[in-house]
Amino acid sequence: MRPQSVILPVALVTLGMIFTQLGASFAKMLFPLVGAAGATTLRLTLAAIVLVTLFRPWRHRLSPAQWRDVLIYGGMIGVMNLLFYASLTYIPLGIAVALEFTGPLAVALVGARKPLDFAWIVLAFAGLALLLPLGQGEGDISLIGVALALATGVCWAGYIIFGQRAGTGGGPHITALGVAIAAMIALPFGAATAGTTLLDPAILPLGLGVALLSSAIPYALDMAALPHMPSRLFGILMSGQPALGALSGFLILHEKLSPWHIAGIAAVIVASLGATVTIARNAPPKV
Repeated sequence: MRPQSVILPVALVTLGMIFTQLGASFAKMLFPLVGAAGATTLRLTLAAIVLVTLFRPWRHRLSPAQWRDVLIYGGMIGVMNLLFYASLTYIPLGIAVALEFTGPLAVALVGARKPLDFAWIVLAFAGLALLLPLGQGEGDISLIGVALALATGVCWAGYIIFGQRAGTGGGPHITALGVAIAAMIALPFGAATAGTTLLDPAILPLGLGVALLSSAIPYALDMAALPHMPSRLFGILMSGQPALGALSGFLILHEKLSPWHIAGIAAVIVASLGATVTIARNAPPKV
């Protein structure tokens, strides 16, 4: 794979990351109204409606193997979102994003071969350690929230792997199917906790904004990019998520950044950029 051939996929993934963190910040506004599961349901259901309407997946036929990958891909999206939003009820957004990053980082570790690749991974780990506000007198971190965020990371790893498999030879209709499956998984949990509040006209515009920013646009961009880039590159690119989450929290939620946070952000950004350059250069050609 030539370095030039990953420029567009890298740009699409980066744009999707920005939208994701903006959506996560806005989603916190829904928690007092519909709860974490309700916010997840609104996000995925509205995103599914938009994607299915635009890409009309019923016009495409899938093989049994592709259906299997799409079902797992959609399941990963649904469970990942439920777990992530649930974790936000126990721990801050920046910590949750940092902990869930263990999933894509594990994908990166599996494929790493050259010493320089491991150097970027070590740098990303150091940045994540600096982003965790441990020992700073800000209160204890809930073990329940930590466990939920780490479980989110496992689903994120599955999202990367099965998203690449399902998207190979496919198109945006695969994303529409995956998000629709995810919405069906989340719907019973949202209905049980929020009930008819999910249909409140005053809430729907914010829910739609979160759906577009957090699900519809990023998943479509990821699906367009994943078949054209190594999963290892995608995984290490995701190291920018904690940095973007912290920046989004600062700009939208007015969360202050400590010097440790700034150092952590710098570390993960350097790791992401360095990994992008070296892995794009060293990746074997596709056949």
